[in-house]
Amino acid sequence: QVQLQESGPGLVKPSQTLSLTCTVSGGSITTNYYYWAWVRLSPGKVLEWMGAIAYAGNTIYSPSLKSRTSISRDTSKNQFTLQLTSVTPEDTAVYYCARDLTSIGTMLDYWGQGTQVTVSS
Repeated sequence: QVQLQESGPGLVKPSQTLSLTCTVSGGSITTNYYYWAWVRLSPGKVLEWMGAIAYAGNTIYSPSLKSRTSISRDTSKNQFTLQLTSVTPEDTAVYYCARDLTSIGTMLDYWGQGTQVTVSS
């Protein structure tokens, strides 16, 4: 059973960088042919796929967030990390990490429980 767990600060100040880590257990993030994604749910909005890192280490980002988003990984810890720069209150959301069977967020089969991030001064 694959399990994912998000961790990181729950409060970030405007203009700062949001950084979250997802720790995966029960499966390796380098296993063919999975992608490891970040998605978020903002108040009053639909679920938004932000991007993913593939089993091979290459990354794919949502065009709307690409300029501010970076996803990396630490294979020794079986973790992958999201960094979102220059945050504003509109980036307040519940952030989830998930395993994706595609590269575009259409088949997310395992999810973390989610972590609330609030952007506020």
